[in-house]
Amino acid sequence: MSEPPPTPVDEWIADPDEQIHPHLSLPHTRLSRRIDAVVCRVGEWVSWVWLLLLAVVVANVTLRYVFAAGRIELEELQWHLYAVGFLAGLSWCVETDAHVRVDFLRERLHPRMQAWVELYGILLLQLPFIVLVAVYALPFVADSFARGEISPSPGGLSQRWLVKGALLLGFGLLGLASVARLVRVAAFLFGPQALFGPQAPSGPQAQPRPEQRE
Repeated sequence: MSEPPPTPVDEWIADPDEQIHPHLSLPHTRLSRRIDAVVCRVGEWVSWVWLLLLAVVVANVTLRYVFAAGRIELEELQWHLYAVGFLAGLSWCVETDAHVRVDFLRERLHPRMQAWVELYGILLLQLPFIVLVAVYALPFVADSFARGEISPSPGGLSQRWLVKGALLLGFGLLGLASVARLVRVAAFLFGPQALFGPQAPSGPQAQPRPEQRE
């Protein structure tokens, strides 16, 4: 008996014997490279926060258990540094595709279908969520700055708007990384020329031929 013709759903799902890598190999564009360079540079700078956090934790533990002199400001500084490192690290994870994926259905799809899922996921879920957080975070930070908000704990840190401002920093970088990822997915699906049009030749190819000169 001959096998039945494949259905559209069968064309979406990869062959069980075919090795589909969970991370798509997406092409870069000039725009995505520039955005990714900014995200990576900021990520490299912020990565030093984790070393500073480790030093603060060690200092706080030493003061508390060796000298019996715990400091509230050091405890709060731990959480503030952790928040900055976590929020800034989100964009780096998107740029490098290093975040944890829990979609067990996506990994069974062909790369092109995976790209379609990611395209609609970024457009309909990720970017709207980033905009929503930014819209509510802006007055949240502005109110803290206007009131000169400080910690309610005795001896706590002042200038609490700084740590709240990490929301804007983190989600701003996340928005940039998401746009770069969206551009790369679109280039994978439609090709760079469909996004930016034909590129003008540069270098020796840009010079007119002798017979074309008047």
